[in-house]
Amino acid sequence: MVLFNILEIIDIIIMSLAIGYMFKDLFKVRPRFSTPEDIIAQVTVGAKTVGGKLSNKLLTSDFWYAVALVAPAVIFHEFGHKFMAMFFGHTATFHAAYTWLLLGIILKLMNFGFIFFVPAYVSIPAGLPPLQNALVSFAGPLVNLIFWLGSAAIIKYYYSKNVHLTKKQKNMLVYWSFFKKINMFLFIFNMLPIPMFDGFHVYTSLWAFFF
Repeated sequence: MVLFNILEIIDIIIMSLAIGYMFKDLFKVRPRFSTPEDIIAQVTVGAKTVGGKLSNKLLTSDFWYAVALVAPAVIFHEFGHKFMAMFFGHTATFHAAYTWLLLGIILKLMNFGFIFFVPAYVSIPAGLPPLQNALVSFAGPLVNLIFWLGSAAIIKYYYSKNVHLTKKQKNMLVYWSFFKKINMFLFIFNMLPIPMFDGFHVYTSLWAFFF
């Protein structure tokens, strides 16, 4: 069974680039830090950069920084749905949500303060048994939960270090702090019992399975 076809790969790339554009001005950091506590306290969303950009070559562009932060949380969320469906023997295909991505880009161009959009989705055959549907629906938010807790563990590790952090370590701590917040938001948001959300499918499918 082929994990990805060429169209899925193209959709992943386009979606990632669109996300980078939409969020390139959202994540800014203040690079004057001395301790892990200073870094955590000063990580902000939408704050202006003071003293220059991050020195790490991979993180010097606001565009690529946004791609590296947001795209993995979205992509692996959808992979969770895809691979769980494939585990049960179903065909599952990743799609970039082009209409929503276009809407997000338009809102960005219009300088809207808040951009709501659905960047991607996975097409799965309808009519899955209730328990399978619940597990497939939960697999996406589960990935975000794992990323959230994993980021928290990494940050805790940095907190436990009583040595001077290098500039690269400070940069990475900023990254994991943002990544933790993004995945926390995606997990909580997607688990809301609102129609069309993952949480709604999880709760209704579990209800159908048990009752």
